[in-house]
Parts: sequence; structure tokens; C-alpha cells
Amino acid sequence: MDKALLIIMAKWHGFGRCKTRLSKDIGKGNSAKVQSVMTKHTISVAKSLQKSKLIDISIAISGLGMKNCIRWSRELGIKKFNLQGKGCLGEKMKRQIVINKKFCTQNKIKNIIFIGTDLPDLCHQDLLETLKELQQHDLILGPSNDGGYWLIGLSEKTMSTNLNLPFINIKWGTKNVLQNTIDNFASSKFKYKFLDEKIDIDTIVDIENRN
Repeated sequence: MDKALLIIMAKWHGFGRCKTRLSKDIGKGNSAKVQSVMTKHTISVAKSLQKSKLIDISIAISGLGMKNCIRWSRELGIKKFNLQGKGCLGEKMKRQIVINKKFCTQNKIKNIIFIGTDLPDLCHQDLLETLKELQQHDLILGPSNDGGYWLIGLSEKTMSTNLNLPFINIKWGTKNVLQNTIDNFASSKFKYKFLDEKIDIDTIVDIENRN
């Protein structure tokens, strides 16, 4: 399988600065703890594949300045990180692709996978399946219960041919994100594949629905 760069979109778990909807039900302190635990779980799953040299990991951080990003990435055991920067989610993901272009070229990495840190059910098999499907498809999407996606995998062909396609005309933060993304590819010759749906933990209802 071709090696991929896994970019983890992570937000600092500061008190009152993350999981605002969840904090209304369980408190700011508890929601920060939930965010921290899920981030560490995501990192742990990613590292299991990094040991097998199937992926390299880069963490894209929001909510911290550069000095604190350095400290946090060291605590997580991740050598490579970048700031997310300003803009909508699509702009942030596209920026990460551009930032990491030279690194991918130097390390002969063809594909890029994005995941968030809201998935307590994430396992290494999810990433393995994504790597496998990227050998045959140009776009991999992991649908989430809120109408968005918990993972997006982009092939070298997708990024070199039309980098804007996965990220334009998207109503970010709505239940139409996944459908908007599919619509963008409807008239193209790109091949896409869906993974199993997962629940993003954003509210107390999301936690209850896992049980």
C-alpha cells in the first residue's frame, strides 16, 4: 500500500474553549476532559500504524500559540505539527495540504488522510481500510451521524488535479457537509468510496446514542 500522511485536526482542550455544546450538559471542566481523552485516543490509534510505517502523522492545532503548540505536540509524542490558521474547516484542511506538500514529496507520500478527534470508536482498522481503498479510489469519506464526515482521504490524483473540489461550496457546520462534498464530485470522473458511519461526540445525546 502507498504510504499516507495522516493529518489530525486537533483543538486544545482548554477550559471553556472546546466542546461548547457538550459543556452545556456536563460542564466546561468535564467537556475539556472528554476532549483530552478523545485526542489521546486518536493519537494512540494513529501511532499504531506509524510503527508499521504505513503512515506519517502531522497534527494541525487550533486554540494555542506556537510555543504552546510545541509543548503540547511533545506531550503527545508527535514530532510534526502545524497551526490550523484562520478560516472555515475547508480552508484549514486545504492549507494543511499546501503546507505539507514539500514533506510529502521528500518522503514519497502520495495520499493524505484527515481525521478529527471526536471519535472514541476510532480503531486502527478504520485507517487500514482507508489506506487500502485509496489504492483504488480518489476520495474516501467516513460519514458521521451529523451529516458531515469523520474522515476524508484524498489521493494524489485528487490533490494534483483539482485541490479545490473537496472543499468548495460546502456549508460547513451543517447537516449538508457530506452531501455538498458528494455533489462537488458528481460531474467528475473521480471515484469515491464510503466507510462505515460513526458518531461524532459533540453533545450529550451523541454519548447516549453510543450506548
